[in-house]
Amino acid sequence: MRLAIVGLGLIGGSIARAVHDGPGRARFESISAWSPSGRGPRAALADGAIDRAAPSLAGAIDRAELIVLAADPLACLGLLDELAQLPVADERPTITDVASTKALLLGRADQLGLNYVGGHPLAGLETTGYENSRADLFVGRPWVICPGALARPVDLERVDELLAACRAERHWLGAAEHDRAVAAISHLPLVVAAALVESVSAAEDWSLAEELAAGGWLSATRLARGDATMGAGIAATNAPELARRLRSLHIQLGDWLADLEATPADPAATADRIRTRLSAAKRALEAAQ
Repeated sequence: MRLAIVGLGLIGGSIARAVHDGPGRARFESISAWSPSGRGPRAALADGAIDRAAPSLAGAIDRAELIVLAADPLACLGLLDELAQLPVADERPTITDVASTKALLLGRADQLGLNYVGGHPLAGLETTGYENSRADLFVGRPWVICPGALARPVDLERVDELLAACRAERHWLGAAEHDRAVAAISHLPLVVAAALVESVSAAEDWSLAEELAAGGWLSATRLARGDATMGAGIAATNAPELARRLRSLHIQLGDWLADLEATPADPAATADRIRTRLSAAKRALEAAQ
């Protein structure tokens, strides 16, 4: 199978490495790649992770049977539009992606008449760029699949081969179901991390607090250190579900505030209320394991 990867940062680069270095390499005849800057494909070609760094999008997908869009969701929407305008020489290629939102992309691909199988590997790092890519990034990780209306059996087979090469675990979900779930466990934490930084860094004692910060602060703000363009695209393309989750969190924060302010002169009573909340949160996490 001829594979083309559009965008070669952390995720696209990790796919290239997984396919090239993994046990499924024999199933892939060639790997081509293109990105707007060209930096990732040039580095991957030098590493031997791909066979060709194409000079253009059209060049990358020429004769490709499987096209992976490895960009942020907004960029993927634009790429779907571009792909629909490019001529197809032989059999129509399978198009998939790795974006964190699915409903808008699925709707756009169906509207354009593309053979599309939406994808989302639940794996990543706070670091970005091809230089941080890893062949084992997807091993044992969920990879959600959301087939479009025009997905053919061969499209599903090709995407299955990609997941097998990356050693990921396939999960079938509807696009709306997927977007609701990831709004809770991925997109909301991103907003919370950014809001935490906004709140604390605006305070007059920020310089002192930053000096004292340790592991707890680093863990809580890790997602805010990621790619801002990627994060903005994720939030913008899943805004309704993210807003719904944020409203729910706002209610919970209001309850926390009420508990903290209820009996300021009685620290023991305040501790009892907070202990109850912390214990409930811990039980919820343990029950999910």
